[in-house]
Amino acid sequence: MRNHTMIRPRPRKSQEGVMLIEALVAILIFTIGVIAVMGMQAVSIEQVSQAKYRTDASYLANQITGTMWVDQSHLANYAAVGYVGRAGWDAVVASTLPAGTGTIVVNGTLVTVTINWQQPNETVQRKYVAVANINAS
Repeated sequence: MRNHTMIRPRPRKSQEGVMLIEALVAILIFTIGVIAVMGMQAVSIEQVSQAKYRTDASYLANQITGTMWVDQSHLANYAAVGYVGRAGWDAVVASTLPAGTGTIVVNGTLVTVTINWQQPNETVQRKYVAVANINAS
């Protein structure tokens, strides 16, 4: 019998380190996904806060409109900032919304309530306008 030595094939040099590259690519893809989720979360938080302020503004406009319905005999007085029936509402608008202000325009029985506010760290001023026809008949 002859003594034959078996020669084992050696792995190619070009394949060394492929697993490391695959792991690095997987980490890169995972990192991009995490960054995208964090960006979506930030946008979601911003949208929720904007929706809250719009809801608060709508509630405040409906509140003063309801008060005006009850006090129709003094309807024109609500356009003045210092009017007693409106003073408490102005304070609530200022304390509920950031930099919140409210204006009321009365034209006969047509009432326009405008509420302005500016969210923190923004330069854009937001506005909510409600129009109501307050008529006893």
